[in-house]
Amino acid sequence: MHFTKLRLSGFKSFVDPTELLIEPGVTGIVGPNGCGKSNLVEALRWVMGETSAKRMRGTEMDDVIFGGSATRPARNLAEVALTLDNSDRTAPAMFNGHDTLEVVRRIERGSGSTYRINGKEVRARDVQLLFADAATGAHSTALVSQGRIGALINAKPTDRRALLEEAAGITGLHSRRHEAELRLRAAETNLERLDDVIATLETQLQGLRKQARQAARYRRVAEQIRRHEAIGLHLEAAAIQARLNEARARLVEAERRVAECTEAAAARATEQAEASAALPALRQAEAEAAAALQRLLVDRDNLAREEAQAAAARAQAEQRLAQLHGDLQRARALAEDAQAAIARLNRERAELEQAEAGQADALAAAHAARARAQDAVTGHEEAVHRLAEQVAAQEARAAALHRRIEELSQRRARLRAQAADIARQREEMAAKQVDDDTLDAAAQEVAAAEADLERRRAAAEEAEAALVKARTEEAATREALQEAEARRAKLDAEVAALSALFEPAEEARRWPPLVDAVTVEPGYETALGAALGDDI
Repeated sequence: MHFTKLRLSGFKSFVDPTELLIEPGVTGIVGPNGCGKSNLVEALRWVMGETSAKRMRGTEMDDVIFGGSATRPARNLAEVALTLDNSDRTAPAMFNGHDTLEVVRRIERGSGSTYRINGKEVRARDVQLLFADAATGAHSTALVSQGRIGALINAKPTDRRALLEEAAGITGLHSRRHEAELRLRAAETNLERLDDVIATLETQLQGLRKQARQAARYRRVAEQIRRHEAIGLHLEAAAIQARLNEARARLVEAERRVAECTEAAAARATEQAEASAALPALRQAEAEAAAALQRLLVDRDNLAREEAQAAAARAQAEQRLAQLHGDLQRARALAEDAQAAIARLNRERAELEQAEAGQADALAAAHAARARAQDAVTGHEEAVHRLAEQVAAQEARAAALHRRIEELSQRRARLRAQAADIARQREEMAAKQVDDDTLDAAAQEVAAAEADLERRRAAAEEAEAALVKARTEEAATREALQEAEARRAKLDAEVAALSALFEPAEEARRWPPLVDAVTVEPGYETALGAALGDDI
């Protein structure tokens, strides 16, 4: 078989249908880099059954379809057709009936490839075997690419053997043998899986047989249960029928007894009617007897109640008598107490009349003492206010002094830093042979700063001492204020007591005693004792 023509459409850079005639002899393709010479070799590989996208210089097989350019849109279809001369009838038997074989591979974007030989759709394996029998193919050594000669020279014995087998034309046999071996291994794998399936089915069959035996036993037991249930239901129906007959017999007997009882009830009703006819006279006699009995009972109760009232009246009279004797004695004692109280009240009235003469002087003295106490309290309050102002001033001065101390401390720190700096400068100046006048001036400044610091520190200590003294004076003033307030409260209490003392005397003077003596007549001892007891 010889290649006679190659036709491309939409394959890589060949967007338009292109035909390449392969004449007897040497057919060469000449052109610059990038004109598509390698695409023709890849088209031959692809139509002969290449399945690797990397060998086609792409990431996926759809990359062989024209992807578009600045002026041409992309295509969704690519097709490569290779025409073979089969006039010597060396093709496989299934394709050996034609003088010319046209192998076509067609790919659609996202759908995969399809193969046709003379318009008949075939498998990719059939196309690969066709070219393997012709000692060529997508991976054939007849397709020599860049670096291929060096690879053949440095090839391993196994690769060289493949080259010799391809030259001898037995590549198709090896391909068929490899395919047969794959089928045999697949058949062996299927047989092993079949053995596993059979073992699994046998295990399931044993379980199903066990379940079938259990089901058969269940059906037998269920049949026996239904039969025994039927027998039990029959026996129960017979027992129920027997009980029904017995109940019917008892019903007949009960109906007979009901008839007898009805006759007896009619006789008793007749007797009851006769007794009811004689009942009014008996009820009249019973009512008369009950009325007589009730009258007797009422009389007995009245007699008993009168007897109890007589006994109670006697006991009450005796108690009243004893109470009258006690009231008489208590009235005599109260009369004596009233005479003593009247005498005491007369003495107190005389004393109050004597004390009334000095009431005005006592009130004036009390008011004067109260005014003096108020003046003292006012003076103490003013003193406390002045001391509070002094304390606030001293506290403000102390705060200012504290701030001044802090400022002086900071200034002292700065002066010390300056002194250290001056000492350092002195050393540097001594090293540089500075004159003594400058050093003396710096020393005088440092001494003056230290003296100023000591003066300010002494002033701060004096301010703190003054603050402590002011706080002590404030505490003493507060104690004096508390004592003055206590004295004022005491004077207020005395004034209130004197006022309360003089007011009853005025009441007594306005309302003199109305009773001088009490005379008790016989029969009024209890009432007089109660009245005097409440008043006294």
